[in-house]
Amino acid sequence: MIFLSAILAIPFIAFGIIFLMGKGDNLIAGYNTASEEERKEVNIRRLRLLMAIMMAITAGFCAILPIIGNDKNMVLAATGLLIVITIVFVIVANTWAKNK
Repeated sequence: MIFLSAILAIPFIAFGIIFLMGKGDNLIAGYNTASEEERKEVNIRRLRLLMAIMMAITAGFCAILPIIGNDKNMVLAATGLLIVITIVFVIVANTWAKNK
């Protein structure tokens, strides 16, 4: 199980590094299909930073799953926390990562 979790976490870590290097804009949903005018409204550096942080959080979630084990309450709590964090990041991406 630990090996499977590590395999699941590796792509998220790799994508996080790609975003921190200033690449991977075409991997961001919505940004890759936006028109040039819509892209000018987005601060891509901030959006990349948010995406890198979210990738690290998701990799961490994958890494702690084997530690949690079969405790249903802990799995539900961790999943709920991940959902809340995702909602917060969506809100922040639509406010803080916009050019004003």
